[in-house]
Amino acid sequence: MAETGTDHKAHTPFFSRPGVRRLIPFVLITAIALVFIFENRTSVEIRLLIPEVTMPLWGALLIAWGLGMLACAFTLRRRPRRHSRQPR
Repeated sequence: MAETGTDHKAHTPFFSRPGVRRLIPFVLITAIALVFIFENRTSVEIRLLIPEVTMPLWGALLIAWGLGMLACAFTLRRRPRRHSRQPR
């Protein structure tokens, strides 16, 4: 007799998945950084090598945060899977 519509695979809880567990610290740090950025709203003078720019501090912090995120994205490497090695 054929089985009907039941999947016998074990269900992994959402927060136990490795991808989610790596994402939680990123989300927390990002939330804290964004709160810090948007709480600093005063205008500051910033020297960019030669020109001097007056802009809100939150804008400068947001630009620095975005550049940091881009640098991180370019330098991260995907780790090879542990079980991808062929037996010898």
